Order: sequence, then structure tokens, then C-alpha cells
Amino acid sequence: MDMLTNQEIADAGLPDWRKLAQGLHARFAVDSFAQGAAVVAAVAEVGEAVGHHPRVTLGERSVDLALISGDAVYRDTEGDVHVVEWVTQRDVDLARRISALAAERGLVADPGGITTIELALDTAHSATIAPVWAALLTGTTEASGHGNISDDVSDPLRRVPLLWFQETDEHETPRQRFHVDVWVAPEVGEQRIASAVAAGAVVVDDSQAPAFTVLADQDGNRACVCTSLGRTVG
Repeated sequence: MDMLTNQEIADAGLPDWRKLAQGLHARFAVDSFAQGAAVVAAVAEVGEAVGHHPRVTLGERSVDLALISGDAVYRDTEGDVHVVEWVTQRDVDLARRISALAAERGLVADPGGITTIELALDTAHSATIAPVWAALLTGTTEASGHGNISDDVSDPLRRVPLLWFQETDEHETPRQRFHVDVWVAPEVGEQRIASAVAAGAVVVDDSQAPAFTVLADQDGNRACVCTSLGRTVG
């Protein structure tokens, strides 16, 4: 099934869900862990019915759900077909069914409460170093290139954040090579940036906002606040 663009996902009209990084994410507030477990069980039945399942994080006061297809089809500019992890129509359809289930139970969605973290590493040698990081993070080199068309490290078991490689020219150390990408819902992006600035961060580059804004702490360490706006994919 073909992957969807960010605009196609936005046009689907999913008020409970937000596109963060590669997937659709939702958070529903619950009164107790037991209620959350019951919600997860109901969601599992819906997933079984359609043969597709969300990734679930159950807390004392919330249920977090992520929808992503592991067999999404990406067609590059040369017409070649690649299988990647991304949002497809299957995810949109299941998101609607889960939202209907939540509404029946009187659950309130908190899409702005979701945050997704990715790690980024500047390198001129991604193909060389990717197996090392895959082995360190997941215990096997198989995670390098999993679900993507590059050398990025994506753990199939979701134990660690995705690590992607930002291509750069050769350079001497010291220089910050790692940075954190903080994915948030578009409506809370400005607030998240403002909170960091109030705590002492400075905005280094907002020329690509709202897709991403680069901030730095007092020591110059950088991070990006990212949203799905201003992107076709990614």
C-alpha cells in the first residue's frame, strides 16, 4: 500500500491524531490503569478485526497509541519502489475506528500531549558507522536500514528511538555531532519552543519553521523542535 503524504494525512481529518515522525499518534486520557487496560483490550479487538495493530503505551492516566505500516510503498523519482515504515490508508482507517471506539467510551483525546524523540548524528560516513550504532542500540546490525531507504537505525522492537544520519562534509572534532529531534503536534510547537527559550535556550535557526526550529542551550548544544507542517513527507 502506498505511503501517504503529510497533506493527504491532514486532509483525512483525524482530530484525535497527529503525524509525528513516521507515524500517527494519539493519546487518550483514562481515569485509572484498569480503565486503560480495558481500552487497550477493546483496541486490540478492533485491530484483530482488520489485521492491523497500533503500538501501545499504557500509563496510569493515559493510553498512547501509534499507527504505522511496516510495508508502506515509497516510489522515488526514478520510479523505483521501496518498502518503508510509514503511514498508509490502512493506518488512517484504523485511526478512525479507534477514535469511534474512544468516543463511545467518552474518552478525551490529548494529541498535544504526545512527544516523539529521534536522534540525529552528523557524519560523512553513514554506511560505515551505521552497523556499529545498530549493534550498540539493538544488539544486531539488522536494524541499520530497517524500514527506510537509507542507513538509519530503526529498532523493529521499538526499544530505542530512531537514529538517523545527517550527511555532512568531513570535519575535525570537536564539534557537536549528535542532536535530538523533538517531534510535537503542530499546535504546541510554538509553546514548546517558548518554554525552552524561557528556560535559557536561544533560537539558532527558524528559517525552516514550522517544519523544524533549531535551538541551543547555554553550552551551545543544539536540538530541533519538529512538526509535520511544511513537509511533504518526513
